[in-house]
Amino acid sequence: MPSVTDIQVRFCETDAVGHVNNVSYFIYLEQARVDFTKMLGAEFPAIDLNMVVVSLHCDFIDQAYFDQVLEVTTSVSRIGGKSFTLIHEIRDKREKHLIAKGESVVVLLDREKNKAIPLDSAWVKQLEQHLIKE
Repeated sequence: MPSVTDIQVRFCETDAVGHVNNVSYFIYLEQARVDFTKMLGAEFPAIDLNMVVVSLHCDFIDQAYFDQVLEVTTSVSRIGGKSFTLIHEIRDKREKHLIAKGESVVVLLDREKNKAIPLDSAWVKQLEQHLIKE
């Protein structure tokens, strides 16, 4: 079951061409990640979790514009020993057409050692509930 985040495009997120600037999509993906981890029970700031994004990309499929309402769905595509991968789809909320797709790889980090640590079994169970089986 995916997590859903609604985002209304603000004027400052657009560029001189009139569409949403590419940088804004990464802010939308961040909001979707935060909402997803809150849904799993994380509290922010998540000092005890030390979650770090180690890879992030976005494929731009169509354009979005000021005042458009976007719907970002987030699911888990992979659960590893020390990381998990989230997949995101950004769609127009009303028309449902695909605007962008993204992927985030997240690790838990031991800040003192600056090393990834194994995922907690409770987190793995939570993540498994949102795992997309292909």
